[in-house]
Amino acid sequence: MPRLTLDFFHDVVCCWCFNISSRMRSLAKEFDLDIRHRSFVLQASRAEMAARWGSPAAARATILDHWAACRQVSDRPALVNIEAMRAAPFDYPHGQVAALGCKAAERLGGQEGHWDMFDRLQRAHLSEARNIADPETVLQLAVAQGFEAAAFARLLEAPETARAVAADRQAARSLQVRAVPTLIVRETGTRLVNGPRADLAAQLRAALRLAA
Repeated sequence: MPRLTLDFFHDVVCCWCFNISSRMRSLAKEFDLDIRHRSFVLQASRAEMAARWGSPAAARATILDHWAACRQVSDRPALVNIEAMRAAPFDYPHGQVAALGCKAAERLGGQEGHWDMFDRLQRAHLSEARNIADPETVLQLAVAQGFEAAAFARLLEAPETARAVAADRQAARSLQVRAVPTLIVRETGTRLVNGPRADLAAQLRAALRLAA
């Protein structure tokens, strides 16, 4: 049987990505998948947040409505802490700094490092209501993950890390990826439809048949 390679486009601030990441971890083991992590930041700055949502209050209210929908179908609903984010003393964060953190982790720890950092940042965002648009918060989480502070801090600010995030964003646009999460099977061009683990597994079995 062929080994499938999947491009996983995601944004740390995306609750739907939180739902699918744990499912894909399980499926990656079952199907021996090669997951390639792609940072697709929907809004990369406070200015982009304002342009998309109009105001911080509108952004928080609308996005937390999305969280509520995600929590209803999550395998881990207790970890989607809407109430804590509603009360957080900062504007709802954009995803750029967290994406830089994931790419810094990738440079130090490969795809596994990227995925581990992505999941840790998502927990900080969705469960702990921490401000992951704050570089210091991202650095603290990276150190807790075992990364050396000075090396990670240097990469977090390095131009090549920003270029890697921009390259993923451009790749998403070239592939007409407009939403996250998006999972694309390279061997077949198949785009998985987000859903329960059983549905994702059925789609992967179909992709394996196509790739054989």
